[in-house]
Amino acid sequence: MSTGCLAAVIPAPHAPVVLREFSIPPLEPDSALLRVEFSEVCGTDVHLREGRLAGVPYPLIPGHVTVGVLDRIRGGLTDVDGRRFAEGDRVTFLDVHRTCHRCRACLLDKASTRCPQRKVYGITYGAADGLSGGWAQYVYLKPGTLCIGLEGVESRLFMSGGCSLPTALHAVERAALRIGETVLVLGAGPVGLSCAALAKLSGAGKVLCIGAPDLRLAAARAIGADETLNFEGCDEAAREAWVRLHTQGRGADVTIEAAGAPVAAAQAMRFTRDAGRVVIVGQYTDCGDATINPHRDINRKHLDIRGCWGSDYSHFHRAVEVLRTEAGRRAWSTLSVEERPLDGLNAALDDVAAGRSIKLLVRP
Repeated sequence: MSTGCLAAVIPAPHAPVVLREFSIPPLEPDSALLRVEFSEVCGTDVHLREGRLAGVPYPLIPGHVTVGVLDRIRGGLTDVDGRRFAEGDRVTFLDVHRTCHRCRACLLDKASTRCPQRKVYGITYGAADGLSGGWAQYVYLKPGTLCIGLEGVESRLFMSGGCSLPTALHAVERAALRIGETVLVLGAGPVGLSCAALAKLSGAGKVLCIGAPDLRLAAARAIGADETLNFEGCDEAAREAWVRLHTQGRGADVTIEAAGAPVAAAQAMRFTRDAGRVVIVGQYTDCGDATINPHRDINRKHLDIRGCWGSDYSHFHRAVEVLRTEAGRRAWSTLSVEERPLDGLNAALDDVAAGRSIKLLVRP
């Protein structure tokens, strides 16, 4: 039985990733030890390296969405239907470990993603909290962690969606998409790609995507987008004209901003038809301000604008269910997935930041 574990750590903002040895802790009642198969390198991890998220307790073991095999269990570990997990089962788990179930956000607003007591593996749990991130050979699943069995879903396929799939599911849910509507997705990163796929699976009549580079736009077309536009060298007027060309001059019924650039949030309003709906999901960190005209961009257009922050258990659970379907497997299996070892994560972060990869996984 191993007593040590190798993990990749971000020591501080702007510092390179280093490898450190951790001890495997004794298990508390109703906890477990997960042997990691895959974690991921996503845009959030780039933000963590750059110090752009508040409240992060560096040094940190990143990796908030992870799949693996239950190596050891102490006590009872069950799914939402009361079925007990056993050692050897392959699972993923909700990265949000602790919400209080007592505050206004949890009980009245039904928005647990805004709970002030919310703690997240690989983001707001630091290395001082132990093996609490997926960039490691093992993750310690604290009591109360919500696990989801992956029977019928390959680990690599689930991780091709990774954190972007439940996030996108939340965004499409917030969009209140109706069958036959035209959906515009701004951004062709992992969240934008999953939004395109889910919009098509939810009955969108047409899915448009504006993003870059061409590598990601090809992925967008493969996963569900009907038409794509590379925004590089293309000003706002030309982008809006392209959207109107594909929407009989009206603009999109629904626009989902998944680009992360503040200007994209303003353009989402301008590219949407009168009385349409806009979902802002890409502004996970504060990248600056955008200029809008409240009269022209919102009020006169009678727009419905909704923010979308994170995901909860229901989105993770349904993400797994989506990948149990033939259509879901077919969509996410189109994505190019690369694997990197623990000692290759500095280069992996650079690749994600530059948009050179579609999906990068950590394989300890």
